[in-house]
Parts: sequence; structure tokens; C-alpha cells
Amino acid sequence: MFSVDRRVLALAIARMADSVGNSFLIVVLPLYIASGSISGDAFGLTETVITGIVLSLFGLLNSFTQPFAGYLSDRSERRKVFILLGLAILAVTNFSYSFASGYPDLIAIRAIQGIGVAFTIPCTIALVNDLASDENRGGNMGVFNTFRLLGFGAGPIAAGALVHQGPYDLAGVHMTGFQAAFYIASLGALVSFALVTLLVSDPEQTEADAGDDFSISVLGSRSGLDPIFTLALASLFMAISIALISTLETTINTRLGQNELWFGLEFAAFVLAQVALQAPIGRATDHYGRRQFIIAGLVLLIPATVVQGFVTTPMQMLVARLVQGVAGALVFAPALALAGDIARKGRSGTQLSLLTMAFGLGTAIGPLSSGFLVRFGFQVPFEVGGFLAALGVVLVYTQVEETRAPSSDARASPQD
Repeated sequence: MFSVDRRVLALAIARMADSVGNSFLIVVLPLYIASGSISGDAFGLTETVITGIVLSLFGLLNSFTQPFAGYLSDRSERRKVFILLGLAILAVTNFSYSFASGYPDLIAIRAIQGIGVAFTIPCTIALVNDLASDENRGGNMGVFNTFRLLGFGAGPIAAGALVHQGPYDLAGVHMTGFQAAFYIASLGALVSFALVTLLVSDPEQTEADAGDDFSISVLGSRSGLDPIFTLALASLFMAISIALISTLETTINTRLGQNELWFGLEFAAFVLAQVALQAPIGRATDHYGRRQFIIAGLVLLIPATVVQGFVTTPMQMLVARLVQGVAGALVFAPALALAGDIARKGRSGTQLSLLTMAFGLGTAIGPLSSGFLVRFGFQVPFEVGGFLAALGVVLVYTQVEETRAPSSDARASPQD
């Protein structure tokens, strides 16, 4: 029978709280820049390009810091303190956006935020992995991602509505819709900080043997790529595909004749589809194996991404994002669980950070690349995303082996 460690559940709820606030920024920051609230030198760049840089900077710095953070948590055998450090930085930087008046301010805040949050993400995933076993790792990863993505999906919907309905007067205090969004984002991080402080503890023993080994394998023990590195590449390609629309918010709104709330719904549709499927798919991988789910998800990701370049109505975009969410659910938790099966004890922070780094890097590359590629045609970014998903299929099929044989219950015939 499937069970979830209470600390995993607490981590999941905490991540849901800060994800609500953090995902606000994906919708709010492009609108904040477009509104004229940010002035001064834009370094000679167009609004679309500077928006892509601001959105991507978080992911780039966050991604490259994650392996270092994971390694430190392996060495110290302490995950919780790094999680709290990242949440504290997230709370402060979210609040700081309300004071930003120029592009240098915005870029500096985003950079600090990206580096700070890097201490939360890999340590949280490593802690979930430490608390799980081979028999329930997929289910635990699925439950954790369900809560995290529930917050991440609700955030854009709330952010679009919050900005659209502003300004506000609360108890005599006047604030714009943008300020309200930044304050709520900061509050989400503070709630998460409190939950982790009160309800989460490190495992009794992590059996750390990281030593001074900070290396990340690219090649496997036999010919070909290392399986964890391959899964990281697949995660990178998936993240790029799902993040392509971020920079194109104003372009998509104009093209489809929709408002900010519609875009928030479309962005969140991907995440909400995963919310419904992450936990059951994760549990299924514990019984039926993980690799086949990852391959199926990458195959489905191809048409779900390409079609977004050709839709003509908001509803069509919403459906495309929902299908893309199903594809992501088939890849995300199973890939983390499969990598967790392979990861060496005491090095899970370092090794699993490769997947979280790749995902973060993909969410950075996606907006940056779409801002550049859209100059060649609206369809081009989505066609490139579909190609990357196809490349992911080939890599996982040829370089990754199954780690979980079907359980006896799964293999049992009706006669049994």
C-alpha cells in the first residue's frame, strides 16, 4: 500500500505555498515591463529581448548554482538549512520588486533571486529522495510534484486577475496590481519558510560519502551517455518546450485577441494537467517501470508543442497546453524517480541537481530563444521545441535502461 512520509507531505505543501508566489512573476514581470513602470536605459535592447533576459536570468543563474548547492548539502548531511536559506532570499527579493524603477534594479533583483533559490530546489528534491525507498520513490516524487505544481499553476491565474483588477485600497493603503502581486509572492515564500521550519527535519542518517567528488558524469560506464545525464537532457528539452510562450505573452494576446487572464489560464493549463496526473503516474512507475512513461511523454510532447505555433483561438491554445501538460506529467516525476534509483547514496543532492538544473536551464533558454526565434515567424519557436522533444525521445530510448521491473501484482494474470 502506498504511503507518503509526513516530511515529504510537509515539503510538498511548503513548496506549493512558495510556488504560488514565485509563479506570479512569470506573468507579472512581462506586464510590469510593458506597463512603463520600468524606465531608464534598456541597454539598447527591444522590450521583447529585455523581457526575455529578465525572465531567463533567474533560470540561468539558478541552474548553474544548483549542483554546487546539492554538493554542499551532501557534504554537510544537512538539507533543511539550505532550503530555508533559499526561501528567505526568495521572500526578500519578491518584496524588492515593488521598489524597482529601472532595468538595472530589475536585473539585479532577478539575479540575486536566481542564485538564492538554487539552494532550495536540489536540496528539496534530494531530501524527498532520501526519505523515499525504491518501492515508493515514484509515488513520493509524484505527490511532491503535484502539490508544487498546484501552486505553480494557481499562481499565473491569480496573477493575471490581480493585475487586471488593480489598483487596490486596503485599510487606507493604496497599491497597484503589480505591487499587490509582489507582496503576495513574498508572503508565499514566508509561509513556506514557516512550514519547513516547523514540520521538516533532515533524515536520521544520509550515509554521506560525497567526499571531494564534485564531478558530474557525461559518459556511461559502457559506451554512450550516462543515464542521469541523458535524463537531464530530456528534462532540458521538455522545459524549453513548455517555457516558449513566456516571452511571447503580449504577442500571443494580440494574435489571439485575448487579455491577460486568458494567458494566465493557458500558462497554467500545462501545470494543472500535471497536478491531476503526477501522483497516479508516479505510483504507476513503481509497479510498471519508469522508462516507458518517459518515452511516451516525450513522444506526446512533439505535436503538443508544434501545434501552439498554429492555433488561432484562445481555446485552441488552452487545449494544446493541456495536452502538453499530460506529456510533462509522463516525463517529470518518472525521470526524477529513475534518476533517484540510480543515484549513489550520499550523492543524491549532487546527482539529482543535474535534473533540476536542466529543468531550470530549460525554463531560462525557452523564453530567451523564443524572443529571438519569433523574428523568423511565430511558428518557428514551437517547431524548434518539437524538434528538441523528438531528440529527447531518441536519447532516452537508446541511452537509458529500466530500473524497476514490473511488480508481481502488475504481472499477475486474471487467473492469479
